Amino acid sequence: MNLSTEMSRDQTQQEIPVKEEGIENLLQSLPNNLPFIKHQDFWLFEWNLKSVISFQKHFIAQDNDILITSIPKAGSTWLKSLLFAVVNRHISENPLLTYHPQELVYNLEGDVYSDGFDYPRPHHLNELPSPRLLSTHLPYASLTESIKTSGCRILYICRNPFDTLVSFYHFFCESRKKAKGEDYVPPSLEDMFEYFCDGRILYGPFFDHVIGFWKASLELPNKVLFLKYEDFKDDPSYHLKRVAEFIGMPFSQEEESDGVIKQIIEFCSIKNMKELEVNKSGVINKIFEKKSYFRKGEVGDWTNYFTHDMEERMKKLMEDKIEGTG
Repeated sequence: MNLSTEMSRDQTQQEIPVKEEGIENLLQSLPNNLPFIKHQDFWLFEWNLKSVISFQKHFIAQDNDILITSIPKAGSTWLKSLLFAVVNRHISENPLLTYHPQELVYNLEGDVYSDGFDYPRPHHLNELPSPRLLSTHLPYASLTESIKTSGCRILYICRNPFDTLVSFYHFFCESRKKAKGEDYVPPSLEDMFEYFCDGRILYGPFFDHVIGFWKASLELPNKVLFLKYEDFKDDPSYHLKRVAEFIGMPFSQEEESDGVIKQIIEFCSIKNMKELEVNKSGVINKIFEKKSYFRKGEVGDWTNYFTHDMEERMKKLMEDKIEGTG
């Protein structure tokens, strides 16, 4: 069954309440044919609801935590590698040479609180060295209170909706084919575009997700750093310095003179990451091909996929959604 068939059912609109009787009881109460569900005003697949609720119920943030946040396929894997390299600046012996960025900056709902986690990790989050480097795709409103009230820092990366959609489409189709077999018929890009415009994108609606973190960054500039993928690509040195200063690990004048910033940028480039042997084969959480996290990373690749009508509709949607937000 492809996504266009799965998402056409009326049951996709069902709101899932979080109740205290337990996650297993909640999952058992869902219709067997419910593929895509709404939880706290954002969209999830049924199979990752359990881990999201576990994360929300049990995770306690520490003041020194650094959390990368984004909607999927907005550049978070690239930001993970950059953040890890800033915190661990010895390039010649960096764990990124032998581990995928997803294996070093744990996704809370996808890794830590998921049954699918299949690579080495500490038995408990408290075993991680400080600062703990973590990530999530949850909207700001759905983050745990401990994240919002503690001293932990949040890095949010936003990418233009055109390229985000194209990247998500390729990643989704590859992972679903891996999970369901070669006979799986993926949705068309046009179908995915319709879901996106309707808000039914994983962890979306897209614009609600972006605006939530944008407003938080304005209200709490010392807690939330809002980064734009396109700006980061255009001037990586400037924005990497912003990241380092924001997390309290600024580059010294000596490091700048020695070219440390340039080394990190070149080391963490998508081109270099794709060439590292550790990222060429193998899977993350039994489904996601490691190489699929580094497809192109280009700004404007969407022009190779969008029709004129799709482009005009997306521009109008973007204008309507972000008008008045600054």
